[in-house]
Amino acid sequence: MGNAVTLTVPDPAAMQELGRTLATVLRPGDLVLLSGELGAGKTTLTRGLGEGLGVRGAVTSPTFVIARVHPSLVGGPALVHVDAYRLGGGLDQMEDLDLDVSLPDSVVVVEWGEGKVEGLSESRLEVRIDRTLGGEEELSLDQDLDPDVPDERRVTLDGIGPRWAAADLGTLAAARA
Repeated sequence: MGNAVTLTVPDPAAMQELGRTLATVLRPGDLVLLSGELGAGKTTLTRGLGEGLGVRGAVTSPTFVIARVHPSLVGGPALVHVDAYRLGGGLDQMEDLDLDVSLPDSVVVVEWGEGKVEGLSESRLEVRIDRTLGGEEELSLDQDLDPDVPDERRVTLDGIGPRWAAADLGTLAAARA
């Protein structure tokens, strides 16, 4: 573990806002790995990142296309949104995607990338999203259907490598307060 902070995110709107806030600390060449069970909020967080970065196009799950490139509308980095769930070959398959973008000039967000794409950069921001219910992790179909059941998430941001060594991820928590 590197430079880690854990936040409580009460609902999808707050998850999207966390993405907008996180975008303020990201820069070209950053690699962000998102992990968490299906429906945890990875794409919602990425949608907020896209808004914060000022990129073109609706950020939706890239499950069927594997990767989507969202060019900047404000002169900043492009957002490359990758779903690595079906990338069995890891980096080799990632390179085969022939993305029409320079990864060092982009912010690359990879869902389901653990154990597959860490070699893209010596530094990365790992974001783990866990559902919580009464203080315990639990995935319940009833939780999705009952509006009275909290939809809270625990989000752990962990900066790995030289890029994140001096970063104070705690400022993200302070910005949300």
